[in-house]
This record gives sequence, structure tokens and C-alpha cells, in this order.
Amino acid sequence: MDEVLRAVSDPTRRAILDLVREREVPAGEIAERFPEISRPAVSQHLRTLASAGLVEVRRAGNRRFYRLRPEGLTEALTFLETMWSTSLGRLRQAAEREDRDARGSL
Repeated sequence: MDEVLRAVSDPTRRAILDLVREREVPAGEIAERFPEISRPAVSQHLRTLASAGLVEVRRAGNRRFYRLRPEGLTEALTFLETMWSTSLGRLRQAAEREDRDARGSL
């Protein structure tokens, strides 16, 4: 999970994930979407995402195609959902306590 969280912590990699979310995209097209970044840097971002299990790579001749692997996010999503539900429970308890205190002071 640490590798996944590190991978998605970078805004460029999040943008790449968004790009490959709906369809398979060739590496060249991904690089064209980021003209401010060198092609080797884009390739490094893609390797990081692949290493974290967040994208799948398909080779066709000398071309590489990337697409999202949503299952790569499962462990991190489960962790975040657990944290979220815990926080919501605490918020509810605080609101109920505040409501009781407000009614008690009437």
C-alpha cells in the first residue's frame, strides 16, 4: 500500500491515471499531454505507476499501451474507507454530545 500511496501522491501521476482511466492509451499520446515534461520523465512516471500495480502495460511491436488497473487501488481504498468511517463516527458522537449539552442548558 505504501508504494501505491507514494505513486498517487504526485500530481502528474494522478493526471496520468485520470487519462488512462477510461481507455487504453499509447505512451506517446500520454507524453504529448504533458509537453512541459520530458519523455524520459513521463516514462519514469509510467514505470512508477506500473510498479505500484496501478496501470497495466500492453506491448504491441515497439509501442506500449497503458490502462488503469482499478484493483491496484483496493488496499489503499479499504484503508481510507476505514479511516473515513471512523472519522464520521467520531463526528457523529461529537454532534450528539453537543446536541445533548445544548438541550441541557435550555
